[in-house]
Amino acid sequence: MSQVEYRQFTCLSDNFGVIVHDPQSGTTIALDVPDAAPYLAVLEAEGWNLTDILITHHHWDHVGGLGELKEKSGARVVGPARTQQKLSEIEVGVEDGDHIMAGPLKVRALATPGHTLDHITWWFEDAGLAHTGDTLFALGCGRLFEGDAQMMWASLTHIVDTLPEETVLFCGHEYTLSNARFALTIDPENTELIKRVAEIEALRREDKATLPTTLKLELATNPFLRAANPAIQKHLGMEGAPLSDVFAEIRQRKDMA
Repeated sequence: MSQVEYRQFTCLSDNFGVIVHDPQSGTTIALDVPDAAPYLAVLEAEGWNLTDILITHHHWDHVGGLGELKEKSGARVVGPARTQQKLSEIEVGVEDGDHIMAGPLKVRALATPGHTLDHITWWFEDAGLAHTGDTLFALGCGRLFEGDAQMMWASLTHIVDTLPEETVLFCGHEYTLSNARFALTIDPENTELIKRVAEIEALRREDKATLPTTLKLELATNPFLRAANPAIQKHLGMEGAPLSDVFAEIRQRKDMA
């Protein structure tokens, strides 16, 4: 497994910036760019030269600093193929299953539409980490702005079926505390969830980040991945219902919370 370093930092109000660095090759990758300034500050502090920028989707709070960061770094920009018409900075467009080489690092694109139609999850296969953008959050998932519940459920299933459970997950926002409190209303007897919520509350009291997470932890505690769980189905009065319908009910309840 490739040994990489990463830096996670706050952008805007509740966005996360993430930079992945391979110390042997010097390859340095930015994931989304809500605002260029925090990225430039981290790069300067670490003495890293940015080589690549990977975009998950076109929303402004993920690409607002893209033009400036590309201009100042000269980094290659890779993003969803269908986003190239919206974002002229994207030089390489990818579809589901495509992979790129960023230095020695193999990065695979998983199409995960639902939040937006163009959404890509980036999986660093050898390094054991992924960036799920606004598709999968810690204890949550993205709102359905362009897709529907069936599409989002298929995307979450795609992530679960593709990534090893040990994969370290980064995502676009620090939404974990509100997600945690909502999760308890869906899965109130989940002892692992109850324990995790207490840990999250302690982290946020100290203004510490709750990310990254792991797929294994999300499978155990994130209600949006647990539509098949009998206790959740019983709690919702949806025993035996299609899993996409159970997911849709959970998503609707979160929208109304």
